[in-house]
Amino acid sequence: MLNRRKWLKRAGLSALGAMTMGTAYPFLEAKWCRLARQTIAVPNLPPAFQGTTVALLADVHHGPFVPLGYVRSIVAMTNSLKPDIVALAGDYVHRSSDYIGPGIEALGKLRARIGRFAVRGNHDNRSFTPITRAALADARLPDLNNAGIWIERGASRLRIGGVGDLWTDGQNLSSALGDARPDDASIVLSHNPDFVETIRDPRVGLVLSGHTHGGQVVVPGYGAPIVPSAYGQKYLHGLVKGPVAQVFVTRGVGTVTPPVRFLCRPEVVLITLA
Repeated sequence: MLNRRKWLKRAGLSALGAMTMGTAYPFLEAKWCRLARQTIAVPNLPPAFQGTTVALLADVHHGPFVPLGYVRSIVAMTNSLKPDIVALAGDYVHRSSDYIGPGIEALGKLRARIGRFAVRGNHDNRSFTPITRAALADARLPDLNNAGIWIERGASRLRIGGVGDLWTDGQNLSSALGDARPDDASIVLSHNPDFVETIRDPRVGLVLSGHTHGGQVVVPGYGAPIVPSAYGQKYLHGLVKGPVAQVFVTRGVGTVTPPVRFLCRPEVVLITLA
């Protein structure tokens, strides 16, 4: 039987351990990336593209809190999924332009059977825009800001487009959609999901976004105290219906200040088109 002194010592050590883990856990969760799988019905999707997989990554934020080794591990994780398409939804850097080249170079190692496509986020723009554009070009990652391409399989086609960031760029949805008809299937990359509130064009079948980080910190019974959105918790995470188009919002793979996550693990999302 434990005497009182030993019991108090053990209790104290247990309490100290719990306090230490409670303090350390949010930092550990920030690097505990998960794989999330999602099946999404895209209007007018041709049978030839049914089952196509899209690996969605956003908010890498390579910088002082997201080391290059972590970015490389995310790339390896994504490549192990053997996706048909890789969609990069912006925010590749945090704080300094010194991180743009190395981070995007690492992302350039991503592999996809059909193609890899990117848009820029608010952290990639402003004074960083020319450097980010050059880095994406060097990594052979097509920059679809206000542009789009057709993916073709036989007589079937799928439009992949993108728009500029809502906070730091212009958005030209017409250029992203090109000559898409009302009966075509289209996917649009937009870093900021709030852009969905402005869409009135019924040709948009699915928007892929990041930006909100899922809040990074989620309080049980309340939600995320901080969400960089004009619409509160609406575009926090997951598949959301806007006024016209649906959008899938990923929690992203990196963090910004503070560099923690709580009940909001970073994620790579593998979407199956249906």
